[in-house]
Amino acid sequence: HVSQLPNPGNDAFDMQEALVAVGFEVERHSDLTFDALRRALRDFSDRAAGAEMALVYFAGHGIEVAKQNYLIPVDARLKTDRDVQFEAVPLDFVLSAVEGAKGLRLVLLDACRNNPFARSFRSSSQGLAQMDAPIGSYVSFATAPAKVASDGIDGNGLYTRHLLEAMRTPGLKIEEVFKRVRVNVMTDSDGQQIPW
Repeated sequence: HVSQLPNPGNDAFDMQEALVAVGFEVERHSDLTFDALRRALRDFSDRAAGAEMALVYFAGHGIEVAKQNYLIPVDARLKTDRDVQFEAVPLDFVLSAVEGAKGLRLVLLDACRNNPFARSFRSSSQGLAQMDAPIGSYVSFATAPAKVASDGIDGNGLYTRHLLEAMRTPGLKIEEVFKRVRVNVMTDSDGQQIPW
């Protein structure tokens, strides 16, 4: 089973509050199993079809195997890196879930924390692999490719804490939100974590 992280539950709750405050309809899920995560994405895809904007936020474990990014559900049993394709959910599923929106499609990932299975994997990769967002989509990673993000010490992951602060600042354009997050996370981590 996946090692537990103390902050993703707080991150999801706080993100829900912040998104509702700016007018989003939000459905929050926590501690999802493989089947539940896939169902939640499928259901969201139906709701996002034709929406003005669609946003998926994920906090938790994410790993890269063979240059493919995966989100790790709570019931994943990963003995080797070969198990990942059967036990984890490809990030491409998340991108597919938002693609039906008419306007902006956002995927926010505070999912580059540690690889709890690293000792049993052939490759010792950390974090997530670099990827290009589809046209019309914006994918924000908590840290740079192949790096690990801080789970934080004050109830939220470092990236999420600064994302929430920026989202609550009136009048910022989306580019300004993510520039502010990048600068503040880099400052707080002494340059060790650079949102991407």
